[in-house]
Amino acid sequence: MTSETPLLPEHDRDESGTGFASVSVAAVLAESAERHADRVAVVVGDVSTTYRELWDETRAYAGALRDRGVGEGTRVAMLIPNVADFPRVYYAVLALGGVVVPVHALLKAEEIAYVLRDSGSALLVCAGPLLEQGGKGAALAEVPVISVLVPAASEGGPDRLEELARAATPIRTYVPRRPSDTATILYTSGTTGQPKGAEGSHLALVMQVDVLLLDTFDLRAGDRILGCLPLFHTFGQTCTMNASFRAGATIVMVPRFDGDAALALMVEHETQVFMGVPTMYIALLGAAARNAARPPLRYAISGGAALPVAVIDAFREAFSAEIHEGYGLTETSPVASFNHVGVEARPGTVGKPIWGVQIEIADPEHEDRVELLERGVLGEIVIRGHNLMNGYLHRPEDTARAIVDGWFRTGDLGTIDDEGFVRVVDRTKDMILRNGYNVYPREVEEVLARHEAVAQCAVFGVAHELHGQEVVAAIVAKADAEVDPEEVVAYMRERIASYKYPRRVEVVEALPLGPSGKVLKRTLVERFGA
Repeated sequence: MTSETPLLPEHDRDESGTGFASVSVAAVLAESAERHADRVAVVVGDVSTTYRELWDETRAYAGALRDRGVGEGTRVAMLIPNVADFPRVYYAVLALGGVVVPVHALLKAEEIAYVLRDSGSALLVCAGPLLEQGGKGAALAEVPVISVLVPAASEGGPDRLEELARAATPIRTYVPRRPSDTATILYTSGTTGQPKGAEGSHLALVMQVDVLLLDTFDLRAGDRILGCLPLFHTFGQTCTMNASFRAGATIVMVPRFDGDAALALMVEHETQVFMGVPTMYIALLGAAARNAARPPLRYAISGGAALPVAVIDAFREAFSAEIHEGYGLTETSPVASFNHVGVEARPGTVGKPIWGVQIEIADPEHEDRVELLERGVLGEIVIRGHNLMNGYLHRPEDTARAIVDGWFRTGDLGTIDDEGFVRVVDRTKDMILRNGYNVYPREVEEVLARHEAVAQCAVFGVAHELHGQEVVAAIVAKADAEVDPEEVVAYMRERIASYKYPRRVEVVEALPLGPSGKVLKRTLVERFGA
């Protein structure tokens, strides 16, 4: 062997200064297929799939996708609900060294097309039930489509991945990537209304899962967990799917959440763990009032929005389980703080920072630097650590505004007490949280402003007992135009995702404005939120 002979394969050598190719999120499933081969990984309806079976099917899917040109760095969008094909496609793309672009299942065609174009996706893998919008969106973006969950007898339409996989040679194992390489691109809108792709690295996602299982979550091998959080969202994707598979747990998947159906599934499958957003907990309490049956629930996790202490107390009474709250964002992979296992939960707080992550409170008045404040002082929550995103795809200026001096600026106001517990007080942004989904007013306003009768509009959120917040639009009509609120609601329903469109439309003579001409949305909330 001469000194010129390479000791490592070409793609494993570090010639970029960003580390060797040594990690992959695909290892989450691949390793559990070795350690928990015959344990059930996924249950969908009456079909159970073991870890060995799921990994074998994933390798076959990867072989088919490789034949279609998917390889290292290829961006592949997926529009799939909570079924076994979600992890099959997700880990297949990652195993090839590709980048997964999960698409929100409620988006309309034009919204899907935007994600496909902006992400640079080379392919869309779309579930049959979502092909109507997914196919249209892909056509608008000129992106090819492969389907899953389309009956074999169906004529026409995109090629079926199941058939392609049967004809393909499965890959042997996954391709390692450099720690900083992008694994996922998750779209999250800002207050400007322009959706941004947050790039999650292999390191951030693998570290997130390992830290959650180290001393954060009480999630164990053999646990059965209800998989009702959408897997296209960071909460469900990381905390339910990746963490459960890493632990060797079983996910009972729920494509569409309903309180009564969820309770029945939990009882049938004797689930010990539940993860959800506040509206899901409220729905479960409603179901529990109608059904005396109970699962052997040991542990519950809540995120996405603040959970009223009254709900925590009622859930404890009804299910004999404590709800543990946490805090995070898409940009933080997502968990940043949590009421850790082994520590008495403190209702009303989102716990303490997870291992390796720092959370501080900064002066929100300084946009160009992070100036930390003393404990107990109200300010902007800032975060740094292994869980931060690589940045926003194609948006260096947005990234620079979001990550200052190494800290991610959340835009949320909060405090940290002397014991280190974090409390989220309010949101500095105008974002609305409806059923745990983020709704960004500017994005909705852009669509609403195209209505022929609308001169001015403002979209805001008001408190709602069931949904957490409801989306409301205040409209100033054009001269000599009449606005029919019900017609406007129908107009919006046809153009944007169901969780975004305003359920209430209020016609006003003028919008309240501040000295700078900015709409005073707080005034609108006070007026219409009662």
